[in-house]
Amino acid sequence: MTTRSRAPNRSRNRKRRPRTARIPRFTRPIKSLAARLASEQNLVRRFFLVLGPGLITGASDDDPSGIGTYAQAGAALGFSTLWTALFTFPMMYVVQFVCAKIGMITGSGLARVLRVHYPKWVLYPVVGALVVANTINAGVDIGAIAAAVNLLVPIPVTALIIPMTAIILIVQVWGSYRLLAKIFKWLTLALFAYIGSAFLAKPDWSAVFTGTFRPTIRLDRESLMVLVAILGTTITPYLFFWQADQEVEEEISMGRRTLHQRRGATPAELTYAGLDVGAGMLFSNVVMYFIILATASTLFKTGHTNIQSATQAAEALKPLAGDAAAILWAPGLIGAGMLAVPILTGSAAYAIAEAMGWKHGLDERPRRAKLFYGMIVLSTVSGMLINFIGINPMTALFWTAVINGFLAPPMLLIVMLIANNTDVLGDHVNGSVANIVGWATTAVMFAAAIGLALT
Repeated sequence: MTTRSRAPNRSRNRKRRPRTARIPRFTRPIKSLAARLASEQNLVRRFFLVLGPGLITGASDDDPSGIGTYAQAGAALGFSTLWTALFTFPMMYVVQFVCAKIGMITGSGLARVLRVHYPKWVLYPVVGALVVANTINAGVDIGAIAAAVNLLVPIPVTALIIPMTAIILIVQVWGSYRLLAKIFKWLTLALFAYIGSAFLAKPDWSAVFTGTFRPTIRLDRESLMVLVAILGTTITPYLFFWQADQEVEEEISMGRRTLHQRRGATPAELTYAGLDVGAGMLFSNVVMYFIILATASTLFKTGHTNIQSATQAAEALKPLAGDAAAILWAPGLIGAGMLAVPILTGSAAYAIAEAMGWKHGLDERPRRAKLFYGMIVLSTVSGMLINFIGINPMTALFWTAVINGFLAPPMLLIVMLIANNTDVLGDHVNGSVANIVGWATTAVMFAAAIGLALT
């Protein structure tokens, strides 16, 4: 029997080279916020390290819709709505902190939590309503940006709509939204000009004190509409989703790229998130208070109770800036709008992507998250088209806030149910204080919307 000779196995005889293990990206060292704070000795820098998603959320809450609503409230009802700034602060803080906590504990946004833990008949209407409302809001804000630019440059508002939209999309899709946020959140500081204007207008301080500390609720249609608009533009649904998603993005930026790594939060992390949210909501409400105070001291006082243009809204700054009021007012509105529009369309895209299981994230390259970025473009362009149907920009800003006032109550109901679901948050469900304020906020929002509907 002949024996078949085997060909030498060169692969066996070849000297093997030691392989260098490839370390996945998500296993790189994670430097938490607590660790960064511990290594930072400068107290001012430590303070700014704490500020993040909460501050940006608070700044974006004073979007053109909010600015227009607060200006209209002061012009139409005078000092009688000042109390809403104090009244809404604890409500805003608790709601936004709950949303931040949901993002931190679950490691995912609100829409994904709904997809995993709740039936589809809850998920799809919530996401659908959010996308529609955000698209309308974004479109109206684009119109307000164009109106503000028109105050500085004598170009027709309609001619500015498309260029403004293009700039926002280019920066958001191909640039860095984080850079955009850093730039434009500082531009919103121009809105603090209302503080100086309010003092220089020499208001009746006894009336200011009464309006601030004695709530006045009238049941006529105009007053209820203003109240619903104020509530809708301060406690607004898109911020619920944005807050949770940005907490997730912050963790991803720390190196926690997998869902398993992001789940859970230490007491220190929740404390820092609370400080961040508190700073953001305080910023938002201070701006809100002084816009109402300034417009009440100027426009309401002189009988200009119905704001129909950006120029009229800028009149409230005349005690501080004189004829240059428009120049002082425009940068704040432009900054607020350029910050808010990407947040509106971004939160809509996050919601759709999480509901459908798409790859998403503003730190992802467009080619890796095509559907997510496609949704941003679709929402922005669809909103832009609203400006070509002949709606007055300032009127549209106010009515957008009213729409959000009707949408917010059912959204809040869902947020509160999630916040008390042990299957979602485990031991981190709401405590008694958060539940009292959260459920009271939900009840107030429902009552205001129902009251307006009945009138």
